[in-house]
Parts: sequence; C-alpha cells; structure tokens
Amino acid sequence: MMDCKKALTETDGDLDAAVDWLRTKGLAAAAKKAGRVAAEGLVGVATREGAGVVVEVNAETDFVARNEDFQKFAAEITELCFETGDDMEALKSVPYPGTERNVGEELNHLIATIGENMGLRRAASLEVSPGVVAHYVHNSVKPGLGKIGVIVALKSEGDHGVLGDLGKQIAMHVAAAMPLAVSADEVDAESVERERAVLTEQARESGKPENVIEKMVEGRLRKYFETVALLEQTFVIDGESKVKKVLDDWAKDAGAPIEVTGFVRFALGEGIEREEKDFASEVAEQVGA
Repeated sequence: MMDCKKALTETDGDLDAAVDWLRTKGLAAAAKKAGRVAAEGLVGVATREGAGVVVEVNAETDFVARNEDFQKFAAEITELCFETGDDMEALKSVPYPGTERNVGEELNHLIATIGENMGLRRAASLEVSPGVVAHYVHNSVKPGLGKIGVIVALKSEGDHGVLGDLGKQIAMHVAAAMPLAVSADEVDAESVERERAVLTEQARESGKPENVIEKMVEGRLRKYFETVALLEQTFVIDGESKVKKVLDDWAKDAGAPIEVTGFVRFALGEGIEREEKDFASEVAEQVGA
C-alpha cells in the first residue's frame, strides 16, 4: 500500500503512469510473489576488529541461492549490517552500493529480475572489547555465505591470534551442538521451568517420596544444562572436555583469561513452515499455469 501511495505521488495521481512506475521499480512483480514461502537462501557472516554480524536472506529455492546476483546481494547485505545491527527496517533504507536504490528497492529489483519471492528475514551482531569476534560458516558456497552461520565473542586481553583460532573452534562447536545460552544461569527461565515440570512428572511416576523426587529433578536438570548451556557442553572438537575447561586451557596460550560474552547461530529457514507441493503443482507454477 505504501508503494502504491508513493507511485501515485510520483506520478501526480495518474493511475496508468503509477502502474508503469511500479513496474519500472520492480514492485508490481515483487508484490505478486510476496505470499510465496521463501525458506531457502543464504546465511551471511562477517567479522571485523571486535565485531561480527550474521544475517539471513531468503529465497524460494536452493537454485536461486546458487545464483551469482543473489550471492552478491547477500554478501553486500552482510557488510551493511555493521551499520544497522539487527534493525531490519533500518537496513532496508540504507543506500545499496553501486546503485541509486536503497536496500529495500534493490531487493524488489532482484525479485523482479530473478522471478522468485525473497526476503530479509533477520540479522544480529556482537561486539567485544578487548577481544575477538570469530565466525564459522557451514555448507559454505562462498566465503562468508552458507547454510549455517555462527559468530562468537571472546573477551580477553590475550593474544588475538590464539583467540581467533579458539573462536573459530568454539563457533564450529556452536554450529554442531546448538546451545541455547552461554551459561546455565543464562538459559531462558521459561525453558527451565518447562523442563523442570516435565522432569518432575517423570520422577513422580517412580512413586518415590517428594523429597527424593526433588533431588532426582535437580540431578536431571544438571544433565539438561549440560546439553543446552555452552560452557557445560562437551567440546565437539575433542569429544571429552567441557567447554569451560577448554577456555581455561587456551587462556594459558593466550596469556590472559578468556570469557565467552555471547554467540549467535542462524540456521537457514529454521522456524519457517515450508509449503508442501507435489511435482505437478511446482511445474504448473513455473510455467504460469
């Protein structure tokens, strides 16, 4: 609606001219595709001195994720997130490099050019000082672009080379182990209470007294934290050490204590309800039937 209003303003209320304006900007084509599920695409990741960003850019098919124009767009958007952080509306209004369009307009132009619905779904950023923000990309199609992106902030006055190497390993661990929080204390209280309720009901089925049940639940909660809290997890790289011990061990090489102050993990399309189609309907849609 806002695009239509802008079109009418730009053309002094001339409806035919407004339609042409929308077509020229690619907005009419984009609007037709806006209702289609876009769960594929790319996750972009980039880091700088003490800062890192991760962003998810969606398309309808994995085929488009291999398109060079789409990959260039995702890479540019990732770099622009250093300016806007997780504010997607601010990102859409930023001038797109090498054009007279902003990011939102460039997205619509890309939709019209490639012919699929696309979207800027989410972004996040981390900063740390002193220290390093490291990253890892899984199923990478190009440097900084892939299916899973992770950034990890390590706060330390230690050697940056050591911190960078450790940070990449921690980021790889986060990609594989999917922790919910850095420490047990930071796990979402609602998630903890939900888990406690389930464990309590399971323990009561044993028929033991309430004081015993309480101890059983607390013991099982500790096990739960070992699966969801990064510092309590078993490090996937060596398969035996807790992550918190790994930090202590690497601190000796770094020459200073190391603290994980945050991490972000984006997996492409997670949480998006994908539309199930049969082969015939997909072909019909492609040919415009």
